[in-house]
Amino acid sequence: MTTSTIVRVPKRILPLIVIAQFCCTSLWFAGNAIMSDLALNFNLNSQALGQLTSSIQFGFISGTFLFALLTITDRFSPSRVFFISALLGAGFNLGVLHSENTLWSLLGFRFLTGFFLAGIYPVGMKIAADYFEKGLGKSLSFLVGALVLGTAFPHLLKSNITTISWETVILITSGLATLGGIFIITLVPDGPYQKLAPKFDSTKILQVFKNSKFRAAAFGYFGHMWELYTFWAFVPFLLKTYTELHSGIALNIPMLSFSVIAIGTIGCILGGYISMQIGVKKTAIFALSISGICCLLSPILLLKGSTGLFILFLIVWGMAVIADSPLFSTLVAQNVETESKGTALTIVNSIGFAITIVSILLFSYLIEHYNAHYLFTVLAIGPLFGLISLGKKINL
Repeated sequence: MTTSTIVRVPKRILPLIVIAQFCCTSLWFAGNAIMSDLALNFNLNSQALGQLTSSIQFGFISGTFLFALLTITDRFSPSRVFFISALLGAGFNLGVLHSENTLWSLLGFRFLTGFFLAGIYPVGMKIAADYFEKGLGKSLSFLVGALVLGTAFPHLLKSNITTISWETVILITSGLATLGGIFIITLVPDGPYQKLAPKFDSTKILQVFKNSKFRAAAFGYFGHMWELYTFWAFVPFLLKTYTELHSGIALNIPMLSFSVIAIGTIGCILGGYISMQIGVKKTAIFALSISGICCLLSPILLLKGSTGLFILFLIVWGMAVIADSPLFSTLVAQNVETESKGTALTIVNSIGFAITIVSILLFSYLIEHYNAHYLFTVLAIGPLFGLISLGKKINL
């Protein structure tokens, strides 16, 4: 492979990966956006939000663990894996429309949707890493930004600016996922940096952790994940709590939920560009510190009766909470051998999302037993752990 070949990556590649990632990850929070409709139509209990969110997370964890164990993303064409996973994820997402669903069947469909998201999110990052060796942090910032928009998109569909039904939300997200898969398989061939592993090697998921640089990056990511998805899942609860604390204040909760999550796209892109100036690790530390401070300040801003200040606070939090995600993925990818990148990214995602289940279920329990004003301070545990991991004297 010559230097000229490496440089000449078609300009369309990154936008196509980003668009496909957006389309497919819209499956992720489709259930959360229509939770009130699901509760009404299927007689779900008050804990269904946490259970359904945890179900898709558990599916993703199971999928990423199996993908990593079988070294699928290092042994097979990432574009084909992405395409097949997109079709299957879209199909199981449609299962939510079944009129005879119970809580258990809904949990099953969300689990299977999450399982095949394992072939979308980390595989999309692997595809990007196969194309962009230099400037990977910036490239992944656009990719994770697409994940953020995809995650937030179902909330937009259910906001007051639209009048579509919850069934249409499911149809749209499944249609987008199918379209994203088609984009990848037809327009994004395997990248020039791809190096397929010669054979199946299940020990890779243990071998990568022997690298101290990899461990530091992975542990930083784990701390980040303790906070991220619980914050995203409970943004509507946070907004509702604010309206209950301050009588007379009415908020468009679906629209604001979309905005707070979607603003993270800007956070990702800014983080990517800043990392090119001051370095990936320093930028990750900066973003993680801001989001940790937001966790600690949340009781003060919830209780203070300034709606504008509260929304501004959530916007800052929404930007910071995700800005470090592509940076951690960059550090992970840069600190493993080329033929192990797919497995490394996938197993880190698997463990990271397992942590989100613990965080989400703990938060769901705390909501039922403790004062909601102070609950979001619990999320600061994650940023603190991540900062300690990154603070070690390891040259990442």
